[in-house]
Amino acid sequence: MDAERIGILTGGGDCPGLNAVIRAVTRRSLDRGCEVIGIREGWRGLVEGRFVPLGPREISGILPRGGTILGTSRTNPYRTEGDLDRVLERFDGFHALVAVGGEDTLGVAARLHEERGFPVVGVPKTIDNDLSATDYTFGFDTAVFIATEAIDRLHTTAESHNRVMVVEVMGRHTGWIAVLSGIAGGADVVLIPEQPVTVEDACDDLRRRHERGKDFSIVVVSEGYELTYASGERRSVSQEPRPGDQFGHVRLGGVGEALAREIEERTGFETRVTVLGHVQRGGTPTPHDRILATRFGLKAADLVAAGEFGVMAALHGDEIVAVPLADAVAELKAVPPAWFDVAHAFFG
Repeated sequence: MDAERIGILTGGGDCPGLNAVIRAVTRRSLDRGCEVIGIREGWRGLVEGRFVPLGPREISGILPRGGTILGTSRTNPYRTEGDLDRVLERFDGFHALVAVGGEDTLGVAARLHEERGFPVVGVPKTIDNDLSATDYTFGFDTAVFIATEAIDRLHTTAESHNRVMVVEVMGRHTGWIAVLSGIAGGADVVLIPEQPVTVEDACDDLRRRHERGKDFSIVVVSEGYELTYASGERRSVSQEPRPGDQFGHVRLGGVGEALAREIEERTGFETRVTVLGHVQRGGTPTPHDRILATRFGLKAADLVAAGEFGVMAALHGDEIVAVPLADAVAELKAVPPAWFDVAHAFFG
C-alpha cells in the first residue's frame, strides 16, 4: 500500500516560525510512515505544480531559521480563471494538505473545504495577531520583541536630542504590535486603527510631557492608522495607486512621516520618524514562537492523521485545540479596549 502523501504550503507574508511548523509537521508525519511534500510559494505552487519532497535532511537545522524554506506568495487561486481547476488537478494523489498562513491563505483553505470538500488543516500565522479563534499566532511575539528593542534604542537618542521619535510598526487593520510593543517599550502615545485617537489629542499629550520637564517622547503608530482629527475628518496615507496583491491589499506605509510632520507643525517639537517595516518579519524566531509553531505543527499533523479536516490548530489558554477554519477567518481579531487602556494609562 502506498504511503499517504501529505502536502504543506506556507502562504502570505513570511514570518519567524514558519520553518518550525514545517519541521514539526514533517517529523510527525514521517514517523507515521507518510510521504511529505512541500508545496513551493503558497497556493502558486499548487497552481503550477511546484513540489519538493521533505525528509529528515530537508528539515535538519531549520528550527531557528526565519522565513520559510518553501517560499511564499500572495497567490489567490480564486482570482484567476482556471487556477482553481489547476489546484484541484495538481492535488490529485494527495491525502491531505496543511496550509500555514493568515487570513488570506486560510480564507482560501476554508473556501476550498466548504465548496469542494478539500482535505485541509490550517495553521495560524501572522505577525499582526489578527486571526479570530486563536489567542495568539506565531510570529507575533518575535515582531513585538523586535519593535520593543527598536523603541528601547530610540529612547536614548530621543532623550539625547530632546526629540519626539515616531515609530511606525506593522498592523494593516489591527494594532496588536503597536499596543504591546508600546506598553513594553514605554511609549508615550500609541495610535492604532481600532482607537481613533485624534492628532490634536496626541499633540496635547506630548505638550503635557514637556510641561512636566520631559523634553523627549516616543510615539508608536500602526501603519494602518488613519490620521484622525477633532473635526471628524480621517485621512489615509496608504501608498495608492500602487497595485495591490491578489487579495486586494494596497501597500501601506507613510503614516509615520505624515504624523511626524503634523506633530512638529502643531507643537514646534523637533520630530523624527523611524519605519521598522519588514525588519519586524525577519530574523530568527523567539523561543516562544519556536515552541508555539512547533505545537501548532504537531497538532496539524495529528488532525490530518485523525481525518479531521476543515479545521485549524489554535491556542486556547495553554491548550492547542482544533477550531473550524470558517470561524478563524470570519472576522479580524481587533485590539479590545481593555488592552488599549493599558497603553493609554501612560500617555502624556
